[in-house]
Amino acid sequence: MAAEMKTIDGNTAAAHVAYAMSDVATLYPITPSTPMGEIADEWAAGGRKNIYGQTLFVRQLQSEAGAAGAMHGSLAAGALTCSFTASQGLLLMIPNMYKMSGELLPGVLHVSARAVAAHALSIFGDHQDVMAVRQTGFALLASASVQEVMDLGLVAHLCAIEGRVPFLHFFDGFRTSHEIQKIEMIAYDDMAGLVNREAVAEFRARGANPERPELRGTAQNPDIYFQGREDVKLYYAKVPAIVEQYLQKVGDLTGRRYKLFDYVGDPQAERVIISMGSSCETIEEVVNYLTARGEKVGLVKVRLYRPFISEHLFAVLPESADCITVLDRTKEPGAVGDPLYLDVCAAYVESKKKMPRILNGRYGLGSKEFNPGMVKAVFDNMSAKGPKNHFTVGIDDDVTHTSLAVTSGFDVAPEGTVQCKFWGLGADGTVGANKSAIKIIGDNTDMFAQAYFAYDSKKSGSMTISHLRFGPKELKSTYLINRANFIACHQQVFLEKLDMLKEAIDGATFLLNTKISKEQVWGTIPEKVQKDLIEKKMKFYIIDAYKVADDTGMGARINTIMQTCFFAISNIFPKEKAIDLIKDSIKKTYGAKGDKIVQMNFDAVDKTLANLFEVEVPKDVTSKIQLQPAVSGNAPDFVKEVTAKIIAFEGDDIPVSKFPVDGTFPLSTTKWEKRNIALEVPVWDTEVCIQCNKCVIVCPHATIRAKVFEEKDLKDAPPTFKYTKLKAKNYGENMYH
Repeated sequence: MAAEMKTIDGNTAAAHVAYAMSDVATLYPITPSTPMGEIADEWAAGGRKNIYGQTLFVRQLQSEAGAAGAMHGSLAAGALTCSFTASQGLLLMIPNMYKMSGELLPGVLHVSARAVAAHALSIFGDHQDVMAVRQTGFALLASASVQEVMDLGLVAHLCAIEGRVPFLHFFDGFRTSHEIQKIEMIAYDDMAGLVNREAVAEFRARGANPERPELRGTAQNPDIYFQGREDVKLYYAKVPAIVEQYLQKVGDLTGRRYKLFDYVGDPQAERVIISMGSSCETIEEVVNYLTARGEKVGLVKVRLYRPFISEHLFAVLPESADCITVLDRTKEPGAVGDPLYLDVCAAYVESKKKMPRILNGRYGLGSKEFNPGMVKAVFDNMSAKGPKNHFTVGIDDDVTHTSLAVTSGFDVAPEGTVQCKFWGLGADGTVGANKSAIKIIGDNTDMFAQAYFAYDSKKSGSMTISHLRFGPKELKSTYLINRANFIACHQQVFLEKLDMLKEAIDGATFLLNTKISKEQVWGTIPEKVQKDLIEKKMKFYIIDAYKVADDTGMGARINTIMQTCFFAISNIFPKEKAIDLIKDSIKKTYGAKGDKIVQMNFDAVDKTLANLFEVEVPKDVTSKIQLQPAVSGNAPDFVKEVTAKIIAFEGDDIPVSKFPVDGTFPLSTTKWEKRNIALEVPVWDTEVCIQCNKCVIVCPHATIRAKVFEEKDLKDAPPTFKYTKLKAKNYGENMYH
């Protein structure tokens, strides 16, 4: 039977496996791992059965430490237990992780690896959290893509059961956890066929039971603790062979082959990168591009990071390599080098092999972009006469001068790939629309499909950028789109602030949501936008999505409308089929909310096409409107040099020297950010105001203030200043506010 292909994100892939293989899941939410627990809980509420024929027992605790403690207790009682976490949440589990590994309890943690708050909080991805627990005794298994999350997540559970060593299966937060890919699902019946049932029975028999009383968790003196700690060596020594065994079995089942370390590239490569996580997808794409042009380069992907087995590394690493760069997505201040680099160096020292030049580089902290140009810079550094060691890539380090120079415009995307970018506002439905759109494309065509969503940490009310790719070839482009065939701007005000069409290729399509008519819209867009539309021979479409939403009772949710526009313009499907697919998606998404909600969305779809217009692009630029500066020229230097660039989406270009070393930022900077994103502006009506002052309390931006003053203070007030007589008497008579 052919395997089911489905378009899902990394968190769903992990939840699919964890639900199947576990009796119990203990939860505490933390971004970006929260959806794994939510999905498992939803499936359990719906009665979904795991491979043991039972519904997963899901419980949310009151802290990450509580979730880990409950996981430990559940395992000790003989229930196969998993949890999901990241960042500080993972660090709070460390004491219990030592207990689980020390007691050889086969739990599995699925971690959407995330930055740890140091000088500042970051909700985005890197490997600082998993590197901080590598000493706990958990085996560490790394996935680089959504497909690998499913495949290697299954391997983690199978190996924990077989070998008794608990596993931490990790993948990059947001970049993989929230990336949507078209992947091959593994059926629960197939998973069940791989489980060592005898090992499961033995584990359950070891569970704490009043019928079999025993002493656990003893306190030991110096005479015996050391021996007991060394006693687990034999179990860890068996882990690599067990992982190999299940990689083979999963490979036999799926046709996808993995090793403890995988190599891609020229068999006689002279320059090799060693890395793990989602960076491997981008590096592989570049390696394939460069080897096709005769360059002797390669990549080693680290799968099993703990235990780190040197002979498996050397089994795949070409002996021809005379320069190796080890990339770490973490920072260990004060160390000789970062963790993966130190492991590779130690492997060479202990093997007594001839050691090539080994370089260490750091990349991608806090989900910092890691694109093909940066990979090429790493390979170019290895070719230099005096290559940089302990370098950074992707930032401008003008303090210690560690950064590699990166050339822009290096494009290695597979031929035939369509790349689309959508600029929206948090909570306006843009992300939801694009999640639905990529699933429709992935599930209803033979094309490969991928979607990634760049969120602002301010979330609702801030800008979101959706990156969608689809095409005939497998997609390994785990980086942001910078050459787009289709660009949509869901909020016209963005056009005045951002040069979003600079990334449009010749002949691209531009869709604008605007309240301006097609006859007048040309005169309302900035000069730079007009110039790009003309010079790049672009197609230009507009819609007033908020009018359609208002007419159909959708309020400010324009997701269904903009999704319909995308399919109507892109011609991925015939128009009638596209409409049917969108409506099927609406039924699945909103069916549980009632027929009224479904019908409102149907009406929005039907009305969209009548309000979607193509604008003929004139031959000449006529606009005098210029892109607005991010902040006023009166702003202080820090705001101009740092805050303004962040607002203008140019934060990647800010050099290290511009930042406070301890993360202490000056106050009163938000007043310089004028987003101008409101669709409606509230007006204070002095005639109906009852002076309750609740508006002051609830205003999220603290822009509504209540002041009490005397009549004499009105002498220099401007004509537009509104005020009324104060009704309260506790301030005295004849007071105003």
